[in-house]
Amino acid sequence: MNLKEQLNDAMKAAMKARDNLRLSAVRMVRAAIKNREIDARAELDNQAVIDVISSLVKQRRESIRMYREGNRLELAEKEELEMAVLLEFLPAQLSPEEIESVVMQTILDLEASGARDMGKVMKAVSPLTAGKADGKLVSDTVRRLLA
Repeated sequence: MNLKEQLNDAMKAAMKARDNLRLSAVRMVRAAIKNREIDARAELDNQAVIDVISSLVKQRRESIRMYREGNRLELAEKEELEMAVLLEFLPAQLSPEEIESVVMQTILDLEASGARDMGKVMKAVSPLTAGKADGKLVSDTVRRLLA
């Protein structure tokens, strides 16, 4: 079952359960996917759907950070709940230790040796962590290990 079918099933289940938050989050994802398909004038494959969901999770993380800074905890909590729903549709997220392991292996494979090689390492690591880890966390790990 592909991700779009899973989203449809989740939407139906949320409707039946009268789970408004989950229904809202799933509808938001489906709308974002539909907009991306309209822009691309093509059907999205699973990887493209994962990219859409990942970008929505990234937006939620940023919103949560901003709401917390603005002392709007009720809005931050709502965003966290939506993000939890979105994360259900992404592949299992890598732990910081797993990210460090992938980055370290890539650095060894590429024989990278300093900050000037960051772009090369990121280019090799990104496909391995796409949808499985926050890009900022990966970038910070690469920067730390190359320093």
